[in-house]
Amino acid sequence: MSVVNLEYLFSPRSVTVIGATNDPANPGNIVMKNLMAGGFAGPVMPVSGEAEAIAGVLTFSSVEALPKAPDMAVVASPLHEVPEVIASLKKKGTHAAVLVGPGFTGLDPDEVQDVRETILSVAEPPDLRILGPKCLGFMVPALNLNASLAHAKAKPGKVAFISQSDSLFATVLDWAKDKGIGFSHLVSLGQRVDVTFADIIDYLGSDPATRSIMIYMESLTDAREFMSAARAAARNKPVLVLRPGMALDSLVPGMGCRQVGGKRLCDEIYDVAFRRAGMLRVDSIDGLFDAAQTLSMPKPVRGERLAILTNGTSAGIMAADRLLAGGGTLADLSEETQAGLFDLTDGKITGNNPVDIPFNADGDMYSKALKLLTKDKGVDGILVMHVPWAQQPEVEIAEAVAKTLKRVKRMVLTAWLGSGGAEKARAVFAEAGIPSYESPAQAVRAFMYLAEYRRNQELLMETPDSLPSDFFPDTTTARSVVEQALGDDREELTEPEAKAVLAAYGIPVVETRLAVSAKQACIAADELGYPVALKVRSPQIDQPFDVGGVLLDLETPEQVWEGAATMLARVNRERPDAYIEGFIVQKMGRRMGAHELFVAAEVDPVFGPVIHFGHGGMAREMIKDDAIAMPPLSMSLAREMVERTRIFELLKGTPSQLPADVDDICLTIIQISQLLVDVPQIAGLDLNPLYADSEGVLALGGKIRVHPFDGHGQERLAIRPYPRELEECITTRSGRKVTIRPIRPEDEETHRMFLERLSDEDLRMRFFGVVRRDFDHKDLARFTQIDYDREMAFIAQAETDEGEVETLGVMRTNTKPDNSDAEFAIVIRSDQKGDGLGSLLFGRGIDYTRERGTLRISGQTMAENKAMQGLAKKFGFAISPAKDDPDLVDMDLELNKEPGTTE
Repeated sequence: MSVVNLEYLFSPRSVTVIGATNDPANPGNIVMKNLMAGGFAGPVMPVSGEAEAIAGVLTFSSVEALPKAPDMAVVASPLHEVPEVIASLKKKGTHAAVLVGPGFTGLDPDEVQDVRETILSVAEPPDLRILGPKCLGFMVPALNLNASLAHAKAKPGKVAFISQSDSLFATVLDWAKDKGIGFSHLVSLGQRVDVTFADIIDYLGSDPATRSIMIYMESLTDAREFMSAARAAARNKPVLVLRPGMALDSLVPGMGCRQVGGKRLCDEIYDVAFRRAGMLRVDSIDGLFDAAQTLSMPKPVRGERLAILTNGTSAGIMAADRLLAGGGTLADLSEETQAGLFDLTDGKITGNNPVDIPFNADGDMYSKALKLLTKDKGVDGILVMHVPWAQQPEVEIAEAVAKTLKRVKRMVLTAWLGSGGAEKARAVFAEAGIPSYESPAQAVRAFMYLAEYRRNQELLMETPDSLPSDFFPDTTTARSVVEQALGDDREELTEPEAKAVLAAYGIPVVETRLAVSAKQACIAADELGYPVALKVRSPQIDQPFDVGGVLLDLETPEQVWEGAATMLARVNRERPDAYIEGFIVQKMGRRMGAHELFVAAEVDPVFGPVIHFGHGGMAREMIKDDAIAMPPLSMSLAREMVERTRIFELLKGTPSQLPADVDDICLTIIQISQLLVDVPQIAGLDLNPLYADSEGVLALGGKIRVHPFDGHGQERLAIRPYPRELEECITTRSGRKVTIRPIRPEDEETHRMFLERLSDEDLRMRFFGVVRRDFDHKDLARFTQIDYDREMAFIAQAETDEGEVETLGVMRTNTKPDNSDAEFAIVIRSDQKGDGLGSLLFGRGIDYTRERGTLRISGQTMAENKAMQGLAKKFGFAISPAKDDPDLVDMDLELNKEPGTTE
């Protein structure tokens, strides 16, 4: 993952077109014409072996004949010629190429892999970046750069569009042209031999000309890089994604879909990933642009309660119906607001919401009604609608509404229905920066997108609850059990083994024994104590219930003996093909009134481990109540997962069932999440049923599948978990015991207290000036909720005399996606200086950055901060005046050599 040299792709000073011809159907000819018609300011140099001039521009016979190294090349050559062309371009000094040729069509998988490897070995990205092959190219309208096969030119704008589909690229271009919408970038990805979704999202995420990013996606191959880039971009600007769902997963081969509970899960896992990254998923091209328009407005939505103001009863009802059908909430207006509206309309309004003002309401009435709604604390957003009536001044009413909204901080959307005057009214709103739509459905959909985006952003920055301090999993035992099974060449743990692994992670389980005969079953039952359950054990029988292979509440050895014999006879009749290995004997774990749940896990080929939760027991397959989440999970994320199931409402309690301990359920999900992180040999897991009541949870059934895995367990996760292995305890000069560890989201409160205890001088030296002290949740979330793949914040913590934990200092590094450079910042509380803590914390951050292979680390400090400069010199940093600010100095240290260089 890297943005290195993408500036040569998207902001080139010169361009060459390889394979250009005068054949109007040839991609090389189309790109040449688009480049020239677009008005690109730099030189365009076609390379052709068959024409002296193309599109009025003289050609060159070869790459070597070009008068200068072009920044970017568009390659329209056949695929078998591409490696040689890339080699020539790299030798010439070109840093980016777009492959618009036919790509890998018609090649078998082995041939595709060979061609990929050949192209990459020649290009050596990021030295020469490659977009494509088999892509339509890209546009940067503000630079008049149209390096694409598109049939139309795009207007400049603030929206970027990345497409995995050529047809959607062309469709969106046409759609936007009709709507008068402009773009900062349009990019067709093609078959992604080098440049990926993650690379472009990273580039656009820091591009000031891009206000929002729209994506059309069908599949991913680099989930970890994508999630990291998307999470970073989504913190700064809206990232919207359109992905076709079940039809795509069913029809396109190689999507890696699985059937679980009668459902194909590809699309659901993508949905979870988008939500976890803070992105907003939409369901149509219209939805992409509606959401982009609405989210680009500076007034955020505060909640999900919508008030509807309209002069047409039916239009208001339609909007309300659409809102409620989509899971939205109609605002309940206060008595004060209702009284004000009653007086305003001379008693003609007697309802609550929608607010139906008279059909002939003028601009003044709209304005006054709108003011009343904006003052109501129970209203999060407002939809103002107008239905055309004879002699109604639609534009004047729109102008009155726009004028009123200049002084309003609440999110307000508008929908002026009809054409003619309504179109002019919508133009008034567009000029004022107010979202405007053509229909009630469109406006409500936009509001629902706003509400969902807000939820996703809150989820992205939510402060998780702390885990219980006594949760210390016995990872050694769990790994030992799994390794023993793998050593025996088994793919599934026995039920007692599975229960031992679960118990090692603190999950309450029912005691279980294996028996190969009825006699051994009786002995096991005596050891466990009665009553017991008896189950048949066979590798061919997944559900013993289905073949009469389960007996419950056996209370004597005689019942166990007779039950075993009866069960064997019944199972042999039902499944004569099944090999019976023996029996499973369990202590009866029935808990009257408990809810039956399930927790399961599988490994998705793209996103890695995935956890399932829902309604369990024998009805699981029929009810199909299944929520999905990706580890690592916090208590907040686990609760959000539980709340997405239908059984969540039942867990609150019913007339026939007491409430369950939801916190304990969430803890169980987190324990499973941590197990999947710590023991990567676990390929699948199924706890069913998992009993839950007010006393906690109890796992009756437990299956665990295993598979050999080489490498670190974190490698298979789409989101890097908390790096517990980086925790260490040190002793300062004074003898104080201090823990240095990576920061966690749960540290928000202690970090707030740390910032409060920094002196004014500490803050000035850290932030190079006077800063406000009222850090809000959003600020603190950014400080504590970091992406460990590209950021690190080591905090130093120690106990106070009262036994409380306090933060003493923090060392931060922020690493570029290509791992070439890292920036650092460090601050120690003034009352902790002089104890050697700064050196210890600074050294830990430098060592970590060196160990991860980063080439260089740098930072800035104020020229007057001699203490920081002295500390940096101690660690070998070079100190030099900052080029752009005489009050600052640069501190630079080389950590590792560039690949291929020597001492």
